Amino acid sequence: MHIIPAIDLKDGKCVRLRQGQFHDITVYYNNPEEAALKWQSEGAKVLHVVDLDGAKSGKIQNLPAIKKIRKTFHGTIEVGGGIRKLEDIELLSIAGVDRVILGTVTVENPDFTKYVCKRFPDKIIAGIDAKDGFVAVKGWLEVTNIKATELAIKMQDYGVWGIIYTDISRDGMLSGPNIEATKAVVEAVKVPVIASGGVSSIDDIIRLSEIESLWGVIIGKALYHGTVNLKEAIDLIESKKK
Repeated sequence: MHIIPAIDLKDGKCVRLRQGQFHDITVYYNNPEEAALKWQSEGAKVLHVVDLDGAKSGKIQNLPAIKKIRKTFHGTIEVGGGIRKLEDIELLSIAGVDRVILGTVTVENPDFTKYVCKRFPDKIIAGIDAKDGFVAVKGWLEVTNIKATELAIKMQDYGVWGIIYTDISRDGMLSGPNIEATKAVVEAVKVPVIASGGVSSIDDIIRLSEIESLWGVIIGKALYHGTVNLKEAIDLIESKKK
């Protein structure tokens, strides 16, 4: 299981939002590439980058910061945040981003999702955000009547590389991940699944690592608050493999 640090971008800075609320914001780094360097030095092989301004506007807003992170970080970078257009995927691809995360558009425009999966093989991740097991869209503002597991199966059929499953009631709350909901998504599909939301301690990471075939876990606030030490978490998972 990969331990994946999150870098959320707003106005070119590395920030965290509490439960996705734009008025509840903390700035951690004015230069997000410094965060990328820190996580790299502690052993991160994958970075999760979110363009929060893009998520709000539906168009990439933090490309310069993403390019700086790409120059700094030697591992795999996945980027999401309001990506709904072919040209944005192309821009990110040209910038050296390894995988692009699609959210709302996977629900609203299935044909587009299928097309880009074919156009960019092994580059598209479906970001499934859910509350009480049901998919939320448009920056978590609308909860649909689509089950997260149903959407996961559909995305697998479309040809996505993998799925990021976020329990939005837990995100940024340090309240622990939703193990059962995450396990249900992992068991529903054969593509890689990455868990996101609520990780607050090493104990949470251990519990997630017990979900068979879970590919990775994204950690945000817990790293920036210091309640999880990245190197310690990576070392722990590596030692469990032996």
